[in-house]
Amino acid sequence: MRVFTTGASGWIGSAAVDELLAAGHDVLALARSDAAATSLRAKGAEILRGDLDDLDSLRQGAAQADAVLHLANKHDWANPAESDRAERAAVGALADALVDSGKPLAIASGLLRPATGRPALESDASPAVGAESPRGGSENLVLDYADRGVRSIALRFAPTVHGMRDHGFIAQVVAAARRTGVSGYVGDGANAWAAVHRDDAARLARLALEQAPAGARLHAVAEEAVPTRVIAEAIADVLGLATTSVDPADAIEHFGFIGRFFAADMTASSAATRAAYGWTPSGPTLVEDIANRAYVG
Repeated sequence: MRVFTTGASGWIGSAAVDELLAAGHDVLALARSDAAATSLRAKGAEILRGDLDDLDSLRQGAAQADAVLHLANKHDWANPAESDRAERAAVGALADALVDSGKPLAIASGLLRPATGRPALESDASPAVGAESPRGGSENLVLDYADRGVRSIALRFAPTVHGMRDHGFIAQVVAAARRTGVSGYVGDGANAWAAVHRDDAARLARLALEQAPAGARLHAVAEEAVPTRVIAEAIADVLGLATTSVDPADAIEHFGFIGRFFAADMTASSAATRAAYGWTPSGPTLVEDIANRAYVG
């Protein structure tokens, strides 16, 4: 397949490009900068210049490909409404370009848990509905195109997609530990996060494009629930710090914006995904990556 990939130079996207090329697929990569274009071209990808707001480029890339993997996101934490708006517009443009084609369109989504007191399942519909919801409701938007001749797929990534030099959520927790001199967890630290290694996530993205039917939801989750206290203790060990409980009311002050996420349960099962696609995560665990100094330069 020729796979049009957005976010191709990003954390998950760069690993996905490597995975796709290694499996014999061609990659048409959206590149916003000269540096990204140079790096991607060196890997063997074709380049289409543009960005997430350039809807004409998105439509052009989708029309020129056999499949689309949408991994880009603005991640503007200071203006989340702008990120949500851009995400919905981008997904709509990509999906519109593929109507009646039967081609796969897999988009990155999050693990928004329904209020059930249990890990999220692939069968759970996303509670994010409409343009004003997280990610602009893009998961539900793209899945609606399953009835319009698009093989639409939701790739739900664990809140931490970890690996060496990860700059995501756990990096923010590590930064808070360095800034405050203690490795914190919220409350009793019993709330937990799902996790997956970046290489395992990239492999699932490829399998989704190759195998998943229209309307599928896949969970890129290797570890269903890593308690945040265990995460804090692993960070403390590698930084030589003490651990401490942070009052929920002080979580944002202590951790920054990541505090509202670190205080939450974000757990999920991937049993259905593993059974359907033969996906068996094999990368290091989150605690192993922390211990191996993935977050300590």
